[in-house]
Amino acid sequence: MSTRLAVFLCAVAMPALSPSALAQNMPAPTETTTDGTLAERDADGLPDVTVTARRRAEDAQRVPASLSVVGGDLIDRSYTVNTQGLTTLIPSLNYSSANPRNTAFTIRGLGSSVVAVSQANDGLEPGVGFYVDQVYHARPATAAFDFADIEQVEELRGPQGTLFGKNTTAGALNITTRAPSFTQEGFAELSYGEYNFAQAKGWVSGPITDNIAYRVSGVSTRRDGVIDNVRTGRDTNTLGTQAVRGQLLFKPDDAIQMRLIADFTNFQAYCCGQVYLRTGTSLRSAGRQFGGRSGLAAQFGYAPASTNPYDRKTDIDGPLGVDTNEGGVSAITDWNLGFATLTSVSAWRFWNWDAENDRDYTGLPVQLSQHIPSRQDQYSQELRLASNGDGPLSYVVGLYGFRQRLTGRPISIYGPAAARYLIGTTTGANNTPVPSNLLDGYGQDGRTDFRSLNYAAFGEVNYRIVPAVTATLGLRYTQEDKDGYYTTTVSGGPATTSTALINARLGVLRPQSYEAHDSDGSLSGRGNLAWQVTGQTMAYASYARGFKSGGINMSGLPLDNANQPVLATAVVRPERNETYEVGVKNTLFDRRLILNLDAFYTKVHDFQATVVENSLTQTVQLRGYLSNIPEVTVKGVEADVTALILPGLSARTSAAYSDGEYSDYPAGPCPLEVQTAATTQCSLTGRRLASLPRFAITAGLDYVRPLGDGALTLHVDTASRSGYNGDPSLSRFTYIRGYNLTNANIGYRFASGLELIVWARNLLDADYIQNLTIQAGNSGLILGSPSDPRTIGGTLRLRV
Repeated sequence: MSTRLAVFLCAVAMPALSPSALAQNMPAPTETTTDGTLAERDADGLPDVTVTARRRAEDAQRVPASLSVVGGDLIDRSYTVNTQGLTTLIPSLNYSSANPRNTAFTIRGLGSSVVAVSQANDGLEPGVGFYVDQVYHARPATAAFDFADIEQVEELRGPQGTLFGKNTTAGALNITTRAPSFTQEGFAELSYGEYNFAQAKGWVSGPITDNIAYRVSGVSTRRDGVIDNVRTGRDTNTLGTQAVRGQLLFKPDDAIQMRLIADFTNFQAYCCGQVYLRTGTSLRSAGRQFGGRSGLAAQFGYAPASTNPYDRKTDIDGPLGVDTNEGGVSAITDWNLGFATLTSVSAWRFWNWDAENDRDYTGLPVQLSQHIPSRQDQYSQELRLASNGDGPLSYVVGLYGFRQRLTGRPISIYGPAAARYLIGTTTGANNTPVPSNLLDGYGQDGRTDFRSLNYAAFGEVNYRIVPAVTATLGLRYTQEDKDGYYTTTVSGGPATTSTALINARLGVLRPQSYEAHDSDGSLSGRGNLAWQVTGQTMAYASYARGFKSGGINMSGLPLDNANQPVLATAVVRPERNETYEVGVKNTLFDRRLILNLDAFYTKVHDFQATVVENSLTQTVQLRGYLSNIPEVTVKGVEADVTALILPGLSARTSAAYSDGEYSDYPAGPCPLEVQTAATTQCSLTGRRLASLPRFAITAGLDYVRPLGDGALTLHVDTASRSGYNGDPSLSRFTYIRGYNLTNANIGYRFASGLELIVWARNLLDADYIQNLTIQAGNSGLILGSPSDPRTIGGTLRLRV
């Protein structure tokens, strides 16, 4: 017993590590299911799918909650190496990324759907929890990295704050990597395709001693750019990623085990540019709009490289590039005490970021440079006790602690065209002439420092009231403290003593400095009733209350009439999410068909968004800033179907219908088409929620047919989404049309384990917009990220 205690305490006390919870108390699955998930093999039907959605290993069909599972084999077959690829397999998951820092994913339309709200604002949290091997990743940007050697991905829909904790009001992505094995195994894969796409990935695992096993995994991806910069002759939006993970598994006896994991991921690329999408119009003067005979483009004699975004051409003249990496170390220890299993998860993680962008998105020298070099460190520790056995009462209780620090340096420099483009030819009440070089070299340099500290206690109890009915009640109390420091200075540009010109320059960039603190405690939880109607059908009803913590605006504050930051706008209140859900799970025809249905209704109070008003700024002028709006609602239905049609032939489809609206948004930003030179506000109450497709459908087919000494394999997956608005102002110029994306591959698997595959990404060469941006200053120029073109290639794969 002393040896077990020593191993356990060593894991808990490791100073550089932090926690999450390993919920695998049952033996690991041994084979791969027809839909790609790992589970025990059933030769006559679909195998069981084991999930850890409630921090214990359970059959997915016995968990009274809506979830989607993507197994490691399906991830490998579909060439899915990051979160963006998961959206082709999971309809309720949406992904948006203008670059790795500005990454967001939503579930049922909630999370971080707007760049200004969470992705790039270091003081705010995402609404979708992102967990890898039970460790929470605090910054959405880390979800843009490639992952390797994945065992399973679980998408958990709706608030998961009871057991998953941090800011999971919309749901959670629970990713599990493959653990070390005491049986020697290996995998290697080499792929090459159009645009010089080259990818290598693989892993090797096996025993070191009778009690220690290892696993080493890696993936490296390269690709030429798919957007042609006609100014420089250099293709943009290249790919350049590497990821490596090393693991050790210690099993001194059958009661205790410890898993040590170290990983590092790097992304270096000439990326990430957008292209001309369209020109919108507003009520501003003709000379302050991008298009038209007297517009800004005409004033400079400028025309975009192409007005067709699917020509994939740009002419940006500023520097472009991404250099970012993340990694960490974690220790997961499980100690079977007999009546329960005690789990410790300790982790330290870091994230480094630097990227430079041409933020005017044109060939004009308006903005010469913008980037925010950043560094994030996080430490976490979780202790959890989960009951063992199959008695009428089961439980999970635990403690959680999390600490984070994120520092940044916002830098921005303007060029010789900036004064004409951003200010005009005259300024002020006296129409003072503006020198063309007024902003040339004018720029900003700053420092930001954000810190957060989080403590939580949680527990969930399941009680079998009668043999067929089980009630669940879970609660979590979270205390969170946040501190933010922000300061910027301005310098550069030609010297001037003109008050009008000085004010005009300050209107573009103005120095400011502030500190803010936020402290908040919150109670979240859930309850449900599950009724095992028959051995094949379970029905459930649930209520969940989620909590997305408040934050501090770390992107600058609105200023009052004395040009001082309005500190009342620094703190953004927490979001409160209530979700009601009913569902039914069916396992039919001797496990040859799985049919799951659910319906949900979600109400979010104090939704974090941009508001336009003047009560806090205490000025006569309306201003827009990040704050809270009273209410957002989303309702919908979802369906998941998996079928074993014939031996070797399986099919799956999932569908999601979501109706989201700003149910109370009285003072929002106005759509471009009604904007004037002054800041205005518009009621968006009753309008559709941005970035949420009303319909989303995914489907897939896998076929394996014996042929000779080997087997012929066929894989197809397809995803369709209806149109949605890509900006919260809901302008008619920011609508993104629906699309379909289809991927497929066909191959031959030799008896030796060698496999040859021909694949196509975006098989039908669909053109669609992944996300869009309104050019700063509301000139009317709309930019977009076009889909990658069809790419065909081949793969050599070997399993040993």
